[in-house]
Amino acid sequence: MDRETFGRETGVSRETLDGFETWRALLVETNAHTNLVGRSTLDQFWARHAMDSYQLLEHVGADVTKIADLGAGAGFPGIALALGLRDRQQAAHVTLVDSVGKKVAFLRKTIAALALDADARSVRVETLDPAEGFDLITARAFAPLNKLLGYASPLLKNRAQGLFFKGQNYRDELTEARKHWTFDCEVIPSRTSDGVILRIHEVERAN
Repeated sequence: MDRETFGRETGVSRETLDGFETWRALLVETNAHTNLVGRSTLDQFWARHAMDSYQLLEHVGADVTKIADLGAGAGFPGIALALGLRDRQQAAHVTLVDSVGKKVAFLRKTIAALALDADARSVRVETLDPAEGFDLITARAFAPLNKLLGYASPLLKNRAQGLFFKGQNYRDELTEARKHWTFDCEVIPSRTSDGVILRIHEVERAN
């Protein structure tokens, strides 16, 4: 997949497509000296990173206004969501969280370059305040589901939902997580890989 194919398949505006291209160029430039993503995956940016992340947008409700992306890394899916939400003219703020300072520096540079409604925080995810009232929690390649729910459960209150990317072994992760947690889960097949997206809510510690 290339830029033009991505543009056709998503239907985003030329301005938004330019935003994705700027993000890609910043990623290539920064990744030359700072390990943000595997270098071999940069040639697959449009399919493996951009489209994979962008597919999440169709599962983000129109009432969502505050999103937290845990373990944001190079911005997948958080930056893609911020670009997509602006493209569909939805006023929503994305908070990208990562404990690695160099990654957060890249995220802040990207947010500024694209003038996104977003912020990046160099903190551990467990320090996020549930009182901030996030509507949606996202994570991609961050932690096994059992551990991820430990981080996310305080934030998944008051009808908040999680959208978590998982690979082919997601059934094993669900089985393990259900030993420790009760939750509602919808399994959504990924459009770009053999993995899935898990929509999770109503999370509580198992008795």
